[in-house]
Amino acid sequence: MQKVCLIEDEKSLSEMIRLNLELDGFDVDVYDNGLIAKNEISKICLADLVILDVMLPQVSGLDLCIEIRKSSKVPILFLSAKGTTSDKIAGLKLGANDYLSKPFDLEELLLRVQILLQKNEVNQEETIVIGSKSVSFTTFEITDLNSLEVEILSKKEIELLKLFSEKAGIVVSRDEILDKIWPDQFPTSRTIDNYILSFRKTFEKDPKNPIYFHSIRGVGYKFTPNNEN
Repeated sequence: MQKVCLIEDEKSLSEMIRLNLELDGFDVDVYDNGLIAKNEISKICLADLVILDVMLPQVSGLDLCIEIRKSSKVPILFLSAKGTTSDKIAGLKLGANDYLSKPFDLEELLLRVQILLQKNEVNQEETIVIGSKSVSFTTFEITDLNSLEVEILSKKEIELLKLFSEKAGIVVSRDEILDKIWPDQFPTSRTIDNYILSFRKTFEKDPKNPIYFHSIRGVGYKFTPNNEN
């Protein structure tokens, strides 16, 4: 079941949106306060879609959008009574994917939700976010979501990352890695170790205490994306 985070302080509107999303089969988390949402930002970033009101108590939707974009590319749909072109441009420049002015037609909102989720499914097949960096499997680029600096990975690095992303949370043996990434070659397991060390230097805040790329003694490796524990 796909998860939608709805951050809206107008209770009647929030309830209407939540009810209709649930009728369409979504799991919906609702927040009515910007500060509370900010404190739950790591959880919100794991949603499939965020519907975000611009004007919220304590912390604005614009500020929340900035916080979300520091670590996630989750689709963001802004809702706002401020519907001028400049308002929309401001929201989109911060990283929002769509902007819907109030009052709006409920069917239009639900259609935009479906479109954003469909686009996100395609993007998820082509990219993965690891911590504060996004990896493109098609361009071989790593983009730092904070500084927007870009690095280029080798084909083997991309192939290995793609394998890990497909097996996220599952221990992958060295034999499986060698069979799938180096099928016609004869590298040693030390070759894989060197790739993992490189990944840790690139993605981990503390390479000596990794939270994404774990060594499982005597077996292989386990990849846990967006693990902040």
